[in-house]
Amino acid sequence: MKVHFIVHEAFEAPGAYETWVRERGYAATYSRVHAHEPLPSSIADIDLLVVMGGPQSPSTTREECPHFDAAAEQALIAACAAAGKAVVGVCLGAQLIGAALGARQAHSPEKEIGKFPVMLTAEGRANDKFAHFGDVLETGHWHSDMPGLTDGAKVIAYSEGCPRQIIEYGKLVYGFQCHMEFTPEVVELLIAASAAELAMLEPHRFVQPPAVLRSHDWHAMNGQLFGFLDRLMQAYASP
Repeated sequence: MKVHFIVHEAFEAPGAYETWVRERGYAATYSRVHAHEPLPSSIADIDLLVVMGGPQSPSTTREECPHFDAAAEQALIAACAAAGKAVVGVCLGAQLIGAALGARQAHSPEKEIGKFPVMLTAEGRANDKFAHFGDVLETGHWHSDMPGLTDGAKVIAYSEGCPRQIIEYGKLVYGFQCHMEFTPEVVELLIAASAAELAMLEPHRFVQPPAVLRSHDWHAMNGQLFGFLDRLMQAYASP
């Protein structure tokens, strides 16, 4: 399998997604747009497209962020989805999937930074890609927005602070507002990039301080992500 990552910022790293790729023996390629690496010119060599997070939004312009081309990324996402490729978006990536398929992102009712439970909906519990999640699981969070919903989208999971945590846009296309890829290393990168913001946001009820963020164990969550990705690729290989 060939996995292509779009990485918007160095501190929004793929984390556990890369561990999964390495452990499964898959091939990884990258568009590190923060380093001005180009998007793929063809989708022929992509089996799974993973679009990572970032401080941008689908409405961010080139003038506001010269290295981020929202329209080009949405075109790539739409092309992959139409061609039957597997697509996973994380945070901003989830919002870009929604936008690529015709939905506008929205502000989440609450900012969430830390580790908090998400609950599966009836649609989520009925989806075999999430059967191993149980009814409730602890996931990472670092956001204030959430993806838009297309007409056919299904909400797989929600949290107390955000009603759209995992979205199914198609049998092979999923948006994760939550961050199941967090590792201690990724969290350290985010803390370093967000020190001033974290200090200002501490009064929010779903924002944890750096000491708490560093205390979390992410291994169980990463394993649940791996189970989802394995089932996704099984579905991709056996349409």
